[in-house]
Formats: sequence, structure tokens, C-alpha cells
Amino acid sequence: MVAHVSTVAFQGIEAVPVDVQVQIASGLVAFNVVGLADKAVAESRERVRAALSAVGLALPARRITVNLAPADLPKEGSHYDLPIALGLLTAMGVLPADFVSRYAVLGELSLDGSITPVAGVLPAAVAANAQRLGLICPKACGGEAAWAGDDLDILAAQNIIQIVNHVKGSQVLSQPEPALAPKRPETIDLRDIKGQEAAKRAMEVAAAGAHHVLMVGPPGAGKSMLASRVPTILPQMDAREMLDVSMIASLAGELTGTGLSSRRPFRAPHHSASQAAMVGGGMRAKPGEMALAHSGVLFLDELPEFQPRVLESLRQPLETGSTAVARVNYHVTYPARFQLMAAMNPCKCGMAGEPGQVCRRGPRCAADYQAKISGPLLDRMDIQLDLPAVKASDLSLPPAAEGSAEVAERVAAARLIQKERYRALGDAEIRTNAEADGHVLEQVAQPDDAGLALLRDAADHMRLSARGYHRVLKVARTIADLDACEGVLRRHIAEALSYRQRPVSFSAAA
Repeated sequence: MVAHVSTVAFQGIEAVPVDVQVQIASGLVAFNVVGLADKAVAESRERVRAALSAVGLALPARRITVNLAPADLPKEGSHYDLPIALGLLTAMGVLPADFVSRYAVLGELSLDGSITPVAGVLPAAVAANAQRLGLICPKACGGEAAWAGDDLDILAAQNIIQIVNHVKGSQVLSQPEPALAPKRPETIDLRDIKGQEAAKRAMEVAAAGAHHVLMVGPPGAGKSMLASRVPTILPQMDAREMLDVSMIASLAGELTGTGLSSRRPFRAPHHSASQAAMVGGGMRAKPGEMALAHSGVLFLDELPEFQPRVLESLRQPLETGSTAVARVNYHVTYPARFQLMAAMNPCKCGMAGEPGQVCRRGPRCAADYQAKISGPLLDRMDIQLDLPAVKASDLSLPPAAEGSAEVAERVAAARLIQKERYRALGDAEIRTNAEADGHVLEQVAQPDDAGLALLRDAADHMRLSARGYHRVLKVARTIADLDACEGVLRRHIAEALSYRQRPVSFSAAA
């Protein structure tokens, strides 16, 4: 007899079905796991043996073979422990075969028979629901799996005994409820920033249209403070965005033991991060920082300090909204439609172009430092700001009358206008102006005659590329949405062009 148990393998955020086949046959005593399994899967033999022994079940002294089909698909991770254990119990006659055939199973076993949390439960639950199967998973992951659908039959067990007792009818495992992570009170607010009124307006425009921003200024100008407060003015995620973000976080192991969060991600990796850490990959092809920032903000402080390969790896995701990890054995794609917030000093010492300050190494210092940012990457930044140093007189000012809550209301209203506009055009996949391109942009962001004349003159004077020209239109469309204006007027083009000028600090160092 061969027992069959369904589980999954992960390729990107896709859960690929895997058939765990368990055979107990006569022959030399052995326990073999085949099917292109990695070290963690091969070690499941000892965890399964110890876990079954802990609950009073001994493996028969026969030849045990576990095949993970399809055999040419790499199997990684510890979530195969529970499927193998249930397959053994089915082959031994402890569990009926018709029971396990109705479920997809994943979970890691402890030596005492308890089932510990694993990564990827939410994508696995979505895949099981698509196959019209139930799900058996660790108890700690039940609230996460419940988001896959109200009609999904979930058995969230704390140990193997609970599963056996549930089948026998001596214990009933209740259906878990979808869990939301508790909301944390906001400890930061846009009101905390004193001075930099023009920069705060630019942050509002960027948040309303999901535009990428580069801030250039001396140390202490407030670049990091501005970036960290952008999430406080972004609208909360809807159900679809929350599910996509949570599936990525689940694969990265960041949802274990908690519920789903409605807050947009804010990722701020250190400038020593490698290309694999940013794009994704590694032995188990986990999502990188770009994917983890999907539908949220990716903040790169000290932008020129990042490795050149890391910076250039940003270019394709900024255009396509996804990252691709290509290896010899696999090729996976993660969604990565993030809003990039970048900050940098004008030079190594940070004083180039500042009134009354002199760069210690002269113009060469700033030129070498700024040359680390390639032209194509700079061209992809919708908004480029030059932040002056904050004066002491600004710090003594009272807090601003308008904070994150007031700005967030305008941002949410502008995003709603964009969502409804693109839905009416039949492009429901486009949600913000930053995502619009091609003929769609020509339809929604056609300026009036005065605005078009200004844009043409500015494009020649500023030597805007085709990409830069279109990004000015996108930002102008967002400014018009904040004004609740149907058309794009000259004043909207003028403000958008003011955000597209090369920062003064760059020009002063040239």
C-alpha cells in the first residue's frame, strides 16, 4: 500500500502541489526520503521518528520509502515533516486514507510531537483552497491560513495527538478565525518636522501618486525624518493588497505567530545590504527587501554608499513592479511594486553647495560621490528635492497646525480618484498615477494649451528624456488630483517641473 498526502513547494509566491508518497514494504530496515530533497527535508526522518515515538507510536521494522513527487522539483524547508508523519500514520493504518486525501498538509515537528510554525502557510492555504482541499497546519498559523477563504476547512493542531483524536471523534479542532495584528499607536507624525515646508508638500504629492523620491541635502536636514513619516500619510491597504503583502511576508517567515497587518510595509535596509538581500534569492530563494516593500515604501538612506550592483538592480523593478531571481535550478518572480524613497548627502563630507560651508576636498569630492548614482537610475526618480539645512530659528517654531492625519485624508481622497479613474478606463490593475504609462497616460494627463507650451519649453531647456517627460506628466496628474481638478493645468505642470529640476547641490558641485 502507498499512502498519499498533499503538500506544497514554493516557487516565488506560488505554491506548487507536491504529492508525498509513503510506502512501507518488506526488506532491509531503512527510512529513505527521495525526490530532490534538501538537507532540511532529509533530516525530517529523525524528527518524524522521534515525534511519533513521543506519542507512543513506533515505526515498524521494515523498509520505509518516502517519495516527494514530482521528483525533479527541488524540495526545501522543514514543512514536509507533518505530511511525511501523516503519510506514515496512514500507511500504518492509524489514519484512514480518505481523511488525509481531503487536506493539504504542512508543518514542522518537534521531538515531543508538537507542531511548530513554518513559513508560507498563507500561500499554501490559498493554493489548497484553489484545489478545493482543506488545510492541516500548526495551531500558531491558523489565524494566518483563515484569510485564504471562509469556506476553507482548516485543522490547526498543536500536536499530532490532536489530529488523531479529531479523526477518531474524541476531540474536535475548531475552525480558526482570521487574525489581524494589533494596531500599534503612531509615535511619529508629520507635525514633528519643523521647517522644510516645501519638502513636506513634496512628500504629500509623492504619497498621493506613489512617486519615487530622491532627497539631497546636508546632514541634519531632515531627510530620514521625512521618509520615515511617509507611511503615516499613506492609506491603509485594501483586502487584495493586504493578501499580497502578507503572502510575501509569510514566505519570508515574518508572519509566524501573528496576524495580518493592514499597515503598508516600510523597509529601510542598511547600505551594506547585498544584491541578494535586495532582490531576493539565496539557497531557498526567499524574497528580498524589494519584494518585502511591495505596496509600501523602500527607504534607502545614504544612497551612494550602496554597492553599484545593488543600485543598478533597482532599475528593472522600478519599471516592471516585480523582481526576478534566476538561478540554474529555478527561476522565480516576486511582486515588487514599491515606492522608493532615497536620501543622500551632496558629497562625502556633506557640505558641498551649502552657504558658508566649504567641502574639504573641493568639487572633486562631490563629483566623485554623485557619480555613484547612474543617470538611468536618477532619471527614474519622479521627484528630486534639494533640502537646505534646518536653521536654529526653525527649531524654535511651534508645531505645525497640520499633521499626518490631515494630510492622510487628502492623500486618500486623491488615491480614490485615481483608482476610480483607471477602473472606468478598464485598467483595474492600475491603481496610482505612477503606474500609468503609454496611451493611458496620454488619456488622463493631457495638459491644457498653456501647460503643454510650458512643458515643451521646459523639456528643451532641462533636456528631459522621454522617461523624464512622462514622469513630469504623472506628477502633474497627481497634483491635479490633490486639487480635485479634472484637467491638468499650467500650475500643475509648473509644480511638477519644480520637482524635476536637478538638485541645487548637484549643480553647485558640477
